[in-house]
Amino acid sequence: MSLPQSFLDDIRARVPLSKVIGRKVTWDMRRSNQGRGDWWAPCPFHNEKTASFHVDDQKGFYYCFGCHAKGDALTFLREAEGMGFLEAVEALATEAGLPMPERDQREVQRSDRRTRLVEVMEEAARWFRLQLQTGAAAGARDYLSGRGLDDPARERFGIGFAPDQRQGLTQALRGKGIDEALIVEAGLAIKPEDGGAAYDRFRGRIIFPIRDARGRCIAFGGRAMDPNARAKYLNSPETPLFDKGRNLYNLGPARSAVGKGQPLIVAEGYMDVIALVLAGFEGAVAPLGTAITEDQLRLMWRVSPEPVIALDGDAAGLRAAMRLIELSLPLTGPGQALRFAILPEGQDPDDLLRSAGTRAMTALIQGARPLVDLLWQRETEGRVFDSPERRAALDKALSDAVARIPDPATREHYNAAFRQMKWEYFGNRRAQGQRPDKRFGGQAGQGAWRGGRSPAALPPTAPTRASALSSPEAAEKLAERMIESMILAICATYRDLIPTVESRLERLIPDDPGRAALVHDLLAGTTSGEGQRALDAIMAEPHVRAAPAISRPDGAEGAGAILANALDRIEARRAARLEIARAEVEIQGLTDEGLTWRVSQSAWARQKADRPALADLSDLGEDRDALSAALKAAVENEIWRKPRG
Repeated sequence: MSLPQSFLDDIRARVPLSKVIGRKVTWDMRRSNQGRGDWWAPCPFHNEKTASFHVDDQKGFYYCFGCHAKGDALTFLREAEGMGFLEAVEALATEAGLPMPERDQREVQRSDRRTRLVEVMEEAARWFRLQLQTGAAAGARDYLSGRGLDDPARERFGIGFAPDQRQGLTQALRGKGIDEALIVEAGLAIKPEDGGAAYDRFRGRIIFPIRDARGRCIAFGGRAMDPNARAKYLNSPETPLFDKGRNLYNLGPARSAVGKGQPLIVAEGYMDVIALVLAGFEGAVAPLGTAITEDQLRLMWRVSPEPVIALDGDAAGLRAAMRLIELSLPLTGPGQALRFAILPEGQDPDDLLRSAGTRAMTALIQGARPLVDLLWQRETEGRVFDSPERRAALDKALSDAVARIPDPATREHYNAAFRQMKWEYFGNRRAQGQRPDKRFGGQAGQGAWRGGRSPAALPPTAPTRASALSSPEAAEKLAERMIESMILAICATYRDLIPTVESRLERLIPDDPGRAALVHDLLAGTTSGEGQRALDAIMAEPHVRAAPAISRPDGAEGAGAILANALDRIEARRAARLEIARAEVEIQGLTDEGLTWRVSQSAWARQKADRPALADLSDLGEDRDALSAALKAAVENEIWRKPRG
């Protein structure tokens, strides 16, 4: 709806800005000058104790010198109260005692329709709460009690229950005179394409109301009670009231808590938020069944300049953190930052609170790492920087990331932080009397040195030692693990192939407990949490994602050939390693020809598995004698290069 500018100016002029904002803040009367309309207070948009929030009644404008929030009365009502533009205008017009201009009839109808939908949603929320008290909800009540939610907690969050009935809610709402079309439009029921009667969207689920910043019910989330349900969690669809990418669960109460000094904590799901709130972390919110969106990120920053992102410490949680880094870099700057609290692997906030208590969670939140730390970790973890080219690649990756930050001052601070990190990572040589060599443009951390070895020649730093490529043995182990990943990924994708390799799969015996659980699941046809987590991590590995058998499946026949070769390769590698280990024990004095032949045959089996096009040694033609000699020498060197006890 288009409103006359003169009307907007009139309502702004009639209602002092300090009156609108004064309901949300406590004025600092020592700094404020009431007579001149000059007011100061702690900012209502971020947690602070000093009065850096300035309101100028004469100009009708506010500005925070801390988080840089700014605007007029309408802006404040929209951002602090969560109102839409027309709602803010209506609220201000009512306070000014002015009637709203005549509105377009279609706009009136849309507004009335939204109001009616809110009434339908509130009616549904009441019905769901009543169902939680029935005998059919005994299992749901037991589940909630087991998660630490007693009656007051259930009432606080408005938790309800949807019985496993096709039209329970629909019939109840129809009985109150609500039209079926309105029930469907609210996302509470589904209308079949054949024109039959609408049926309930939520059935056999614990129900969590989703409310907007003003506390109005706009959607529902439902957790299935049946462990075999197709979707564990189900949210309302997009409706005129609900856009899941623009809302956050528990936003209204969290905003009030942050205004009182609590941190804004972003968890992954409803139960995480509820567990945090009940433990005293009342500034907890969650996205609604999707990765955090740009709109949700901006919404968080309206509440707090530095939300703490609390993510599960598993592979999925780390992937979510990396996605959020990519999303937030072009938006970050003064008053718009993020910190990351990575939970112990396999635990969510509820698990951590139960196992270690609120002190552990408090320590985790207080020790949350800034975005710059995770960006550095992403670019360095598990990598070796033993050449100028690799260091240049690191510099370029960091520079490209920083270049996406729009604020110049923030970019400079990121660059300074990375210079310090590189200085520490590659070794501060000043303690050994060495300095960066300026002839090569050397600055701290750039790796241009004189007076001794370069940092590349130094023993690996702690992150490098953790790398899978820090030694030949570790590199061999990594290669074997990659082959193992491909075997498990193919078996999980083409389960019909499992009977053809069942005995070989049984002998795989991974070192990792999660992968061992996955092998058991594949052989038994079951699914376990530990095995599923291992499979998710395997499917996220780059070489698995890029494999045609996974990314572009070409049928079980092609996948079967790849699987057979992968099993050949891993079995040959393990056999060769075992044969060499036996030889180290058996050998006495000079090398025995029979022993050397046996080990060389094992090594050849590995070569053949790695190069399946070679049928036998004769395929090499004139090179076969040279290869035989090389294999024999390699075997002897492999045996003798290690000291024997």
